[in-house]
Amino acid sequence: MNYKPIIIVSGEPNSIFFELFFKVIKKKIKSPIILITSKKLLLNQAKFLKKKVSFNLIHESSLIKQRKKLKKINLINVDFKQSQAFDKITSKSNNYISSSFDIAINLLKNNVSNKLINGPISKKTFLKDKFNGITEYLAKKTNTKKFAMIIYNKELSVCPLTTHLPIKYVSKKINKLEIINKVKLINNFWKKKFNRKVKIGITGLNPHCESIDKFNEDEEIILPTIKNLNNLNYNIEGPFPADTIFLKNNRKRFDLIIGMYHDQVLTPIKTLYEYDAINITIGLPFIRVSPDHGPNEAMLGKNKSNYLSLFNSIKFLDF
Repeated sequence: MNYKPIIIVSGEPNSIFFELFFKVIKKKIKSPIILITSKKLLLNQAKFLKKKVSFNLIHESSLIKQRKKLKKINLINVDFKQSQAFDKITSKSNNYISSSFDIAINLLKNNVSNKLINGPISKKTFLKDKFNGITEYLAKKTNTKKFAMIIYNKELSVCPLTTHLPIKYVSKKINKLEIINKVKLINNFWKKKFNRKVKIGITGLNPHCESIDKFNEDEEIILPTIKNLNNLNYNIEGPFPADTIFLKNNRKRFDLIIGMYHDQVLTPIKTLYEYDAINITIGLPFIRVSPDHGPNEAMLGKNKSNYLSLFNSIKFLDF
C-alpha cells in the first residue's frame, strides 16, 4: 500500500520535540515522514541526548517536481543559528518557525501530502498577540474561514467554541452561527473519518446554565440553537452544566463535548487522559494534528518527557 507522507514541522527549536521524536521513530510507522527542521539543531540535540538518528536529506523543489519514493525519515533543512543544543525560548526562532510552516503549506498545496503535524510552539513568543493560537494562524495562512479545534481521545473528545481567548471576551463571542458552524464541521469530520454521525453534548456558559442577569446565554442562544440543529437531524444534546457533564455516566453518552471556552473542556479532558490526547484542527484544506502540550522548557535535555501525544498524533495520520 502506498502511504502518503506525514509532514512534520518541528516547531520551537528549544522544546522537548526532538527528545519525543527520537523515542517515537523507534515505533512501527507505515507512512514516510518529511521532517522540516534544522539539520544542525537535530544533530546537536541528538548528541546531547545520546541518541542515534539517520535521515535522508531532501529539497522542497525536488519533492514537488519528481515525487521520488521516500525513505522512513526525510529531512528538509531550515537554517537556524544556535551553537548549543538548548537555549531559552526567544523571538529569534520566529522566522525559522514561519519559514518551516511556509515550506509545509507549499508541499500541501502541491499535493505532496494532506497530513501535517507541528511540534510544540510558544504561542506567546511566536504569535505575539496577532493570533489566538496555531489553529487561527494556519486558518489565516490557508484563507480558511470556518474551522474548529478538537482535543481528541478515542473515548471522548472536546471542542472549545472559543479557543485561546481571555475569559472576559468569551460571552461576546458566543452566537448561534458559531455553534452551528462548529457542529457541522465536527459532524462532517466524524462521517469522513469514522463513517458515522457524531454524538455531541454541549455545555452551558453560566454555572448550572443559570444567570442572575436578564440576558441568559444558555436560554437565549445555546438552547434554541440545539433545537434548531436537532430539527436538521444532528445528534446533539444540552446545554448541560459544565460541572456535571464530565461525570462518567454523563460523558459516556457522547463522542464529543462542545464547551463555551478553552479551560471549560480542556481541563477535564487533560485530567481524564493526560498525554493520551491530540490536538486536531478541522476545516483546513488538510488534516493538521499536534501533540496536546507545549514546549515544556523546564524539561529540556532531561530525557524524561512523555512521548505518547506525539506518537498518537503520528498514528492518527498513519494511513
